[in-house]
Amino acid sequence: MVRFLLFALFSYVAAENGLDAWLRYAPLPQSLRPSSLPSSVVSLNSTQSSPVYSAGLEVQKGLRGIFGASTQISHKGCNTSSVVIGTVQQFNTACGNLTQIPDLEEDGFWLSITNSSIHIVGQNERGALYGSFEYLSMLAQGNFSQVAYATNPNAPIRWVNQWDNLDGSIERGYGGPSIFFQNGGVVGNLTRAAEYARLLASIGVNAVVVNNVNANASLLTAQNIDGLGRIADAFRPYGVQLAISLNFASPQLIGGLSTFDPLDASVIGFWTNVTNQIYQRVPDMAGYLVKANSEGQPGPLTYNRTLAQGANLFASALQPHGGIVMFRAFVYNLLNESIWTDDRANAAVQFFKDLDGQFDDNVVVQIKYGPIDFQVREPTSPLFANLFQTSTAIELQVTQEYLGQQCHLFYHPPLWQTVLGFDLRVDSQPSLVRDIISGKRFNRPLGGSAAVVNVGTNTTWLGSHLAMSNLYAYGRLAWDPTLDSEAIIQDWTRLTFNSDPDVIDTISQMSLESWPTYENYSGNLGIQTLTDILFNHYAANPASQDNNGYCQWTRADKKTIGMDRTVSNGTGNAGQYPPEIASIYENIESTPDNLLLWFHHVNYTQPLKSGETVIQHFYNAHYEGANNAQTFPTRWSSLAGKIDDERLDYMSYRLNYQAGHSLVWRDAINNYFYNLSEIPDEAGRVGNHPYRIEAENMQLDGYKTYVVSPFEDASGSTAIVTSSNTTTGTATTQLDFDSGTYNLAVNYFDQIGGRSRYELSVNNRTIGTWMGNSEDRLGHAPSTFLDSSSAIRITFPNVDITRGDTLRITGTPDGIEPAGIDYVSVLPMGIVD
Repeated sequence: MVRFLLFALFSYVAAENGLDAWLRYAPLPQSLRPSSLPSSVVSLNSTQSSPVYSAGLEVQKGLRGIFGASTQISHKGCNTSSVVIGTVQQFNTACGNLTQIPDLEEDGFWLSITNSSIHIVGQNERGALYGSFEYLSMLAQGNFSQVAYATNPNAPIRWVNQWDNLDGSIERGYGGPSIFFQNGGVVGNLTRAAEYARLLASIGVNAVVVNNVNANASLLTAQNIDGLGRIADAFRPYGVQLAISLNFASPQLIGGLSTFDPLDASVIGFWTNVTNQIYQRVPDMAGYLVKANSEGQPGPLTYNRTLAQGANLFASALQPHGGIVMFRAFVYNLLNESIWTDDRANAAVQFFKDLDGQFDDNVVVQIKYGPIDFQVREPTSPLFANLFQTSTAIELQVTQEYLGQQCHLFYHPPLWQTVLGFDLRVDSQPSLVRDIISGKRFNRPLGGSAAVVNVGTNTTWLGSHLAMSNLYAYGRLAWDPTLDSEAIIQDWTRLTFNSDPDVIDTISQMSLESWPTYENYSGNLGIQTLTDILFNHYAANPASQDNNGYCQWTRADKKTIGMDRTVSNGTGNAGQYPPEIASIYENIESTPDNLLLWFHHVNYTQPLKSGETVIQHFYNAHYEGANNAQTFPTRWSSLAGKIDDERLDYMSYRLNYQAGHSLVWRDAINNYFYNLSEIPDEAGRVGNHPYRIEAENMQLDGYKTYVVSPFEDASGSTAIVTSSNTTTGTATTQLDFDSGTYNLAVNYFDQIGGRSRYELSVNNRTIGTWMGNSEDRLGHAPSTFLDSSSAIRITFPNVDITRGDTLRITGTPDGIEPAGIDYVSVLPMGIVD
């Protein structure tokens, strides 16, 4: 059994900004170092752009960082007491035949550690680099086991997608601007691009789509093709290949043609020529990603051609070069919201099922994990069970578009594994999604996974240190989807922070709790995330799910809730699954509670298997989720002195923000459904806040009341704003609470477009001052409105008050931001608002 050496005390915890992520190679204490170390490194390729050469440099760097060891690199020989790195062919040439190595698949590797003699043998150069990173990961975690094993990836396609725009912005990116583009072209300094490739190689990712799926055709200009070549040059030493997204209408937009019909000879010639030009500059380009006929993007349906004909247009151009087409299954039309059976969840199967077998062999259909769009819980996409003669890949999302946008802690792997490990029972045979996407189940030549990542120039890469666990885990699961989520987060924690047991336990447990916590205070029972799907996808807006062409549907009214997706009475979505699974979802009794409202339309009083009614479960779950989020800041702060102050403080701000924002979520969803159903909370919590002082009920000077829309986004549906954007306002009240020590919390609105200033005082004694500048510290999509996206909370602990004290808030507006305030809470110790 592999044993990890744990150590609790570190004499010095240096400040870190997160740029090194899990490749810190932090020094181990002298007492934990092995008795012998390799004396040299042999990388069996001296070409500086080769992954084997990079592997030698990486091992040298790791040994120096972890042990302070100075090792020399050579490129010949098979010395004992050395780390020898190369491909099978290179080893056989330099060291003789290695008969003990089993057959390796593409990118696979053999790792053999015997005392200070280490052999790292890849099926190809990329595999040798992957094996080197695995060796260093063991050392960095204090694992000095003697091992000899081979490992191969589950699937050949292990890509990441970046939704970067040529102007440098990133769609659904929360970690700063693009590391690839600015001002319409490729950036001059690609240092961060190379660093990104290094991170990706360390977790087995082999390609990056560098631009947005909503692609700009000008990417294909000669200047930008050369820029893409420079990106590929930066990637190449790490075995990471470049791929790009295409705009289907490029022949018309930049090619001077009057059409982009995929069967038109001039269009075929355009794409053949462009593809040849790219490969002349980037001979190892991985291929293309195409989004067509979806959300306003052009595609083959414009000309009554099939999606397969559109995909094959690119496949034919790529085939001579060995490239592949990732063709997104995210195809849907805006539907007629007056027809409730128009169900977007059916779209992927409707568009693709009948095309099975019509795609060229170098086309891979990229399928989102659920039928809608990266929701907090969805059933597995039925399309995986409907394509038997077509290669497929799963599309995951590291960036938290619908799941808190890196401002809420959310560890994805447990969610992903509910899909990867789901058995679709095609033809009543085992049909796990992970075996379908690998190509094994239906004997397909290609397959794998793609994750939308959207790193930026922020030194944390994603905008949050803890969010990087999702990128790390994605690579690990793309290589081996059977890995344990808890083991992954523990490995990541050791590498990113240290091996202190308290650090590992705290971060692991918070991470593992994060999905159910977020699901509880956002959307439950399969109703989806209940976020604002029309605009920023961030905060609460349950009404936005219905009565628009996106047709995600809650179908909530005064008495009932949920979407009937049965065959017998509803949209037929359940019937898109193989019979064994369809029968489970068709029957309300066998449908899991956590997907009840996805498949069934029920009364609010429908009992769950737990015995709760649907509406009471909503109330209870939202309180449970928000209550658990309140524990995150305290648990994190307990790590003071055990991790560096820079990262401790950075994440403290975000976890405190999440604790406050979870209450906004809780109240918005509970108040919305209480208002709709008029069924009270059995526990008497919803709408009952004895410790709150509504801002509109305070004595106002320079402030005026403001009715917030949607109503549930403010306590009591009303806030206060300054009477003008140049007027300082005050809100004053006498405190009618027992004398004692309290936590004072202020819920206010921090809109984009200004940085208002606030002061909270009691009896003219300043308790705290702050600025509405979260746009400078949080990366989530901003709002110009007073709503649940701009709602934010600040808490001042341990404030002594006496009954009758005067509490005053002073707000000074700035720009278009009118220093909005929702309420003040005067909380006894241990009470959650």
